[in-house]
Amino acid sequence: MNLFRIVMSNSKISYMIFNKFRFLLVFTVIISTACNKSSNQSISSSSTTISEPSRWGRRADLLEANSEMSVAELDGQIYVLGGYPSTRISTTVVQVYDPVTDQWRRSVPLPVALNHTMSVSVNGVLYVIGGQTDAGGNGPFVNTVYAFDPKLGSWSIRTPMPTARAGGGAAVVNGRIYVAGGRPPRGNDFAVYNPATDRWEQLPILPTQRNHLGMVSVGTKIYVVGGRTGAGFETPTLDKVEVYDVAAGSWSTATPMLKPRGGVNAIVANGYIHVFGGEGNAHSSNGVFPDHDVLDPVRNSWIHLPDMPTPVHGVTGAAFLNGLIHLPGGGTSSGGTSGSTIHQTYRPANSYP
Repeated sequence: MNLFRIVMSNSKISYMIFNKFRFLLVFTVIISTACNKSSNQSISSSSTTISEPSRWGRRADLLEANSEMSVAELDGQIYVLGGYPSTRISTTVVQVYDPVTDQWRRSVPLPVALNHTMSVSVNGVLYVIGGQTDAGGNGPFVNTVYAFDPKLGSWSIRTPMPTARAGGGAAVVNGRIYVAGGRPPRGNDFAVYNPATDRWEQLPILPTQRNHLGMVSVGTKIYVVGGRTGAGFETPTLDKVEVYDVAAGSWSTATPMLKPRGGVNAIVANGYIHVFGGEGNAHSSNGVFPDHDVLDPVRNSWIHLPDMPTPVHGVTGAAFLNGLIHLPGGGTSSGGTSGSTIHQTYRPANSYP
C-alpha cells in the first residue's frame, strides 16, 4: 500500500514536471517565431536573404583618391572621370584601369574640371554628360557633353543637353543615351541623346524627382533606383524604383528597394540589377550603407546579399568585366570629404534562387 502511494506520488510529480516543460517549450517557440518575424521585417517580407561564401575582393587601388565621379567601361578598360578628393576641389583627372595587368594609368584630362557627371560608352566612344564645376548642392550645373575617342586620343564637344544638371544617371538602349534626374530643380528631367545624329530629345518626365540615384538598362527597359529628393545628403532618401519602357514610351513602377538609400550605385550583371552602398544610414557612425541588394527584373523581387566590406557612396556607374563587378573609389563617410582610393570587386552568381 505504501509502495502504491509512492508510485502514485512520483507519477503526479512527473506529470507536473512534464506540463511545466511543455509550457516552457511552447512559450520559447512563440517568442522565437515573433523575434524572427520582427528581424525579417527589417529587411522585407517580400525579399530573399542569401548567405554565401565571400565573393568580394580587391584590385589595385586608384592613383588618386576620389568621390562624386562617374565610372564607365570602354574597350575592356575602366574609366574614372572627374570628381573630387577630400578637398572638394573638382578635378580634370581621368584614371584608367587595365584588368589584364591590374594597373591604373592617367589618360587625357577632361576639358573642364567636373564632379557629379553621368558617363557611358557607345560604339567605342566615351561620353561625359553634365555635372557641376564646384562642390555643393547648388552647382553651378552644366549641360555640356564631351566625347572621348581613344583612337584619336582627344576630347570633342557635342550638342549640349536641353537642361543643365548634375547628380543624375545615364543608361544606353539601342545605341542611344538616356539621362534621368539631377539635383533640384532638374530632378524630373529625362532626355535621350542620339550619338549618330548628335541630337537630343526630351522625353516624358521622371515621375519622382530625384538625384544621386542608380540607373541601368535591361533590354529595352530603363530602371531608376533609389536616390534622394534634395540637393544635400541630409535630405529625404527614396526606395522607389521606376521603369521606363523605351518601346512603349511610358513609365511604370517596380517593387521598391528594401530600404530607402541615396547616393547608391547600380550595375547589371548576368541579368540582375545589383545596387551597392549609399548615404543616409542613421544607424551607422559614418552615415553610409554597406547594403548590397539585387533586383530580379523577371520576378520583380529583391534579394539581400552579404554587405560590402567597405561601405561607400558617391560613385555613379560601375563596370562588369570578365565576371567581376568593379567598384573603384567613393566616399567612406557622408558628404564629400572622404574620397578614397579603394578598388573593390564582386563576383556575382549566374543566378539566384
